[in-house]
Amino acid sequence: MEEVLLFGGAFNPVTIAHIQTAKFAMDSLHLKKVIFMPSKSHYILQDEKKDFSFSESSRLEMLQKVAKNNSWMVVSSYELEQKEQSRTYFTLKHLESIGYKARLLFGSDWLSNLKTKWKYVDEIGNEFSFVVLKRNHDSLEEIFKSDSYLKERRKYFTFINCPDTYQSISSSQVRHLLKEGRSEEAKKYIPKEVYSYLKEKGDLL
Repeated sequence: MEEVLLFGGAFNPVTIAHIQTAKFAMDSLHLKKVIFMPSKSHYILQDEKKDFSFSESSRLEMLQKVAKNNSWMVVSSYELEQKEQSRTYFTLKHLESIGYKARLLFGSDWLSNLKTKWKYVDEIGNEFSFVVLKRNHDSLEEIFKSDSYLKERRKYFTFINCPDTYQSISSSQVRHLLKEGRSEEAKKYIPKEVYSYLKEKGDLL
């Protein structure tokens, strides 16, 4: 069984922060692969309440193009292929069935959602575990100290200090710049493969 990280998300679009922080976490844990798992568009629009989503095929293709130049990246379309958005626990179980023992990677800004918006938290923690990227100078000690739910589950978590270089980069920021026609500015925040793809497809709004 190969130990990897699972990095799920909208990747709407994928940014250099997604790529570099995932690699930083992978290297910090002495692993060799990160599986990027884009979520379904209806989940992005209906559940996450985003105002725009690139198509599922576009987000998948953008990740695949970046992965061609980064051998440590594995891109999976598993969740896109499901009728409904897969629960993360079942995605982890699927990966396990094909030979990957994955630890779940996400940013510390998601910690507050675990109790109210996630299912199977204990199953994920016991069977796979969480790797948390510290974001925006969050005080993880204070977060866990003030939240009894998280405090009781502390053993499930490994923490990685996210490099400050990527703290301010977000997909929302990139979409805003593209919408305003500031593609040259947006270019600084997305991989060159993504910029070329969007330019070719005419998605540099």
